[in-house]
Amino acid sequence: MKMRAISDEGDAVQAKERHRLYEDAIALVIGTLLVALGITFYAQAEILTSGLAGLSLLLDYASGYGFPVIFFLINVPFFLLALRRLGMAATLRTVLAIGLVSVFTRYTPEWVRVDAIAPLYAALFGGVVTGVGLLVLFRHRTGLGGVNLVAIDLQERFGLRAGYVLLGVDLTILVAAAFHLPPDKLALSVLGAGVLNMILALNHRPERYRGRS
Repeated sequence: MKMRAISDEGDAVQAKERHRLYEDAIALVIGTLLVALGITFYAQAEILTSGLAGLSLLLDYASGYGFPVIFFLINVPFFLLALRRLGMAATLRTVLAIGLVSVFTRYTPEWVRVDAIAPLYAALFGGVVTGVGLLVLFRHRTGLGGVNLVAIDLQERFGLRAGYVLLGVDLTILVAAAFHLPPDKLALSVLGAGVLNMILALNHRPERYRGRS
């Protein structure tokens, strides 16, 4: 009876700690605004970041089609994988997040005029603000799709380590970027991606955060 009471109490606490719908909505807007701001700094300095955002920036630099369109279209194939792995609710949040990042990166340069920015500052601050934005989204069980889902899927189906898959993807993007970016911009891209991942590594500890959506 005592164990049952403890269990019921724990369930009640977790129920109280669930995020409400309006909290998820606010976090979605805040997180995507921060990510869009970070990407705007990257684009202004013509440097990259990791994952599909980095690939979208690279394709934008090479083609001129614009990050918002490229980023959204390149994520479309991952929506079905997200549906299978995350479920309908989380997939809808992910699609909304990707759509909002695409929209916000289109308009952020008009909302925040940045005529000149030091590339080093863009790499550091861009990594920080993008990392914080992703952290806000992760806390509300929302992501930005991309190769993370593929890496996890390959690990479970074929035993490939997800970390190695992600590292391989990032290295491939950097190798491709070497043909379009000068060495100093390439080095700053690595620095910015490192700062972003450090923010997530230091702060994204699910076992320390009990709020759920």
